[in-house]
Amino acid sequence: MDAPGTSSRTVAAYVDFDLAARLAARLVPAGPRVGRDEVADVVGELREAAASSAAPVAATARLHRDPAVAPEPPALVVDRASWARANVEALRALLEPVAVPAPPPGRRGPQQGGRADRATTAVGRRTTGAETGALLAFLSSRVLGQFDVFSGVDAGSPGRLLLVAPNVVQVERDLGVDPGDFRRWVCLHEEAHRLQFGASPWLRRWVTDEARGLSVDLLAHPRDLGERLGGVLRGLPDLLRGDDGPGAGAGLADLLQTPGQRERVRRVVAVMSLLEGHADVVMDEVGPQVVPTVATIRARFTERRRGRGSLDQLTRRLLGLDAKTRQYADGARFVRGVLERVGWDGLNAVWRGPDELPSPEEIADPAAWVRRVHG
Repeated sequence: MDAPGTSSRTVAAYVDFDLAARLAARLVPAGPRVGRDEVADVVGELREAAASSAAPVAATARLHRDPAVAPEPPALVVDRASWARANVEALRALLEPVAVPAPPPGRRGPQQGGRADRATTAVGRRTTGAETGALLAFLSSRVLGQFDVFSGVDAGSPGRLLLVAPNVVQVERDLGVDPGDFRRWVCLHEEAHRLQFGASPWLRRWVTDEARGLSVDLLAHPRDLGERLGGVLRGLPDLLRGDDGPGAGAGLADLLQTPGQRERVRRVVAVMSLLEGHADVVMDEVGPQVVPTVATIRARFTERRRGRGSLDQLTRRLLGLDAKTRQYADGARFVRGVLERVGWDGLNAVWRGPDELPSPEEIADPAAWVRRVHG
């Protein structure tokens, strides 16, 4: 309940999600030229690769779905516009329940101030929606796949796995790798993410609650709410995106006010590093069984993540994509460090509950996590 004299609204009052979805779909860049028959082949092969990846991923990770968790639907193979719209839906599902303080009344009297406040809110709502749509349109050409954690979380619906077909085709062409092998390799990574949440029923709710709690912290100052909402929408989703996105909370740092808030971001980033690193290690461990050219794909893809030209490198720094690359690398080093000491069964203690998740310090020192959890 609000304190006397205060009020609050949900984030939906300040973000035009419908505008974001329309604008994102309109602004997505054109994908590679693909004939109709090839489109059908790519879609079919990605669906089959996703379905066939589940068993080897589970066997390698020695991790299995909790039978109490409802099975997720088959992977959705989407285009760039559909991916962008899906991410607007995910942001809506994440942020709509979050209550934030209403802006203070204007100085010219309650009635005039109320009208001014409503007008200001309406303009800010559309501006934030437009910024969100434009950012997702830009990112739509970079994401290969994603496990959507947020959509349906409050209703108890399962998450959904998205595979962005034009981006898969574009990257396999750019890298000059075997298309069938590359598609299976991408699906191994995304199926690893799906397994992480399917094997740990508590994890999806933990991630959602942490993201919402962080949003409340970041939006606690109504006087600069519009600017803060823009920063949150640019920076928060990167903490959970499964492929290239703005990086590792870098865009959130300027919005934080207290050491406790900064530590909360570091904690979430550490967990996301675990999830990304675990998926990377699993996909490479499975790889030789089902992807004959996995070594070539990994080498070329790692180079791609670093960015190639000076303009691309500048863009990556501005959006924090370099930080996202470090997130993959830090998490993979942690996972491999734990595996060297206690193997897959020992590593899987990390999925038992929130207390077993690695701290930011432990991500950099896997031996410390092993000592704490295994003694």
